Amino acid sequence: MRPSPARAALGLVGLGAASVAGAVVESRAYVLRRIELPVLAPGARSVRVLHLSDLHLTPWQRREREWVRGLAALEPDLVVDTGDNLAHLEAVPAVLDALAPLLELPGVFVLGSNDYYAPKPKNPARYLQREGGRKRIKGTRLPTQDLVDGLTAAGWLDLDNRRDRLGVAGLAMSFVGVDDPHLRLDRFPEPEPKPDPKSQVAPVDLAVGVLHAPYERVLDAMAGEGARLILAGHTHGGQLRLPGVGALVTNCDLDRRRARGVTRWWTGAGRVAADHAPPPDASWLHVSAGLGTSPYTPVRFCCRPEASLLTLTAP
Repeated sequence: MRPSPARAALGLVGLGAASVAGAVVESRAYVLRRIELPVLAPGARSVRVLHLSDLHLTPWQRREREWVRGLAALEPDLVVDTGDNLAHLEAVPAVLDALAPLLELPGVFVLGSNDYYAPKPKNPARYLQREGGRKRIKGTRLPTQDLVDGLTAAGWLDLDNRRDRLGVAGLAMSFVGVDDPHLRLDRFPEPEPKPDPKSQVAPVDLAVGVLHAPYERVLDAMAGEGARLILAGHTHGGQLRLPGVGALVTNCDLDRRRARGVTRWWTGAGRVAADHAPPPDASWLHVSAGLGTSPYTPVRFCCRPEASLLTLTAP
């Protein structure tokens, strides 16, 4: 016996409501990813890097704050924050509170577009357009400098269009970072001058690239100058993923198969077939699916919010 059209319609409405409710619940089902990456020289001791991205915090998100604070128990050697920490005009204290135990550890960061502008209501269908649609909708200006001041006062390095070095667990690590490519704020730093052979500067054990939105132009530049590891966020892993399909979009020009997790990148990688074998010196690219969402679209589907503990090892 076939259901009546009215009953079928009610069933579809109920299924849709259940799917939305499940997607809202999933957006708060935080998970820690553990990944090993063979990026260190033979004989080097392993290093543990906590990669955080896209917190999108508001002052009332206590559960996410407490979950992030608890990550300090992992005792990472380094914390890398790839931006989009804010989602409200008064969110800076909440972000600094969430990160407080981690700010006692060595850390580096870059900013994302949502560290500059508050989110605002917009047509959710825009997210499904290429790169989130051509028009950049900017909201109210956020207290970005307060966030930067809070992070740098704790000793974290600001890598927005900058280079820097840091000793981590006995290793000399060099970093190159850019400001948010999604807003076209990226200005790739000039190369470091070649060191004087007589100088006392220690050789670099690992070169790392850090950016928020993984646009190909920046990934090419970082890989081209020898970054062994590149860390990014922004994509939310696609935020909406379908079984057997994966991410529907990346909200940038990165291909969908790289929307989250670990892949290899080399100059021109975005222009070759998916099954192309990477060259031996290809960079390792980790794109975090991030921990938050816009407060106006608090849903995830088949894409739980995440932080990642990356254990860097020798081959």
